[in-house]
Amino acid sequence: MPSPGESADGLSPAFLELLKAEPLADLTVLDVGTGSGRLALTLAPLCRAVVGVDREARLVDEARKRAAAAGVANARFVVGDVEVEDYAPFKPDMVVAYLCLSAAIVERAGRVLRPGQVFACVAFHTDQWKETGRPSRFAYGEVGARRLLKKCGFAVEHCGVEREVQTFESVEQGLAAAVALQEKWKADGRWFRYVKFLEEGGRTLTRAHLLVKARRA
Repeated sequence: MPSPGESADGLSPAFLELLKAEPLADLTVLDVGTGSGRLALTLAPLCRAVVGVDREARLVDEARKRAAAAGVANARFVVGDVEVEDYAPFKPDMVVAYLCLSAAIVERAGRVLRPGQVFACVAFHTDQWKETGRPSRFAYGEVGARRLLKKCGFAVEHCGVEREVQTFESVEQGLAAAVALQEKWKADGRWFRYVKFLEEGGRTLTRAHLLVKARRA
């Protein structure tokens, strides 16, 4: 099931519009935590060049294959830990991140980008899966995101939330809506909390993403 505001390819149209407001044709964009390259490959036709970095070699290999199959010649994919790597060798004019955000990433973006250049991301919002009572360690609220970006030398130009709240008439409906997450949530303790929430009368499931665009001061 697509997350809030996402199109069929799994990307937020609103986020893409924020990026397209920049002169992408003149820019080399660094996509940190690129995964299988969905954002990088979407941006590649619009940019001078795109570099996608991810620590999962299997996903980087998949991104390379997707680029080759699509005939994309200006995107390259590199195995690396974006919370450890120095971004300078990639010579980015913009840094983007999709559902991959941490203080380490923002700090590294702040070091490599020059005044006027952009860092933009979609992050899990603190309301994501709030019914489980356990926010992701990668989740941010508006205040926390603004504070982090300011600390790393950025001026925030956009900070908004895309939110989708499903409502149910029964416990069974609530469980069915999250069945694809059951195995993962059982492993991290969320499933039992969600079941308890439903049994105690809760009838919602919240998906929420934070969309941010900030410019190096």
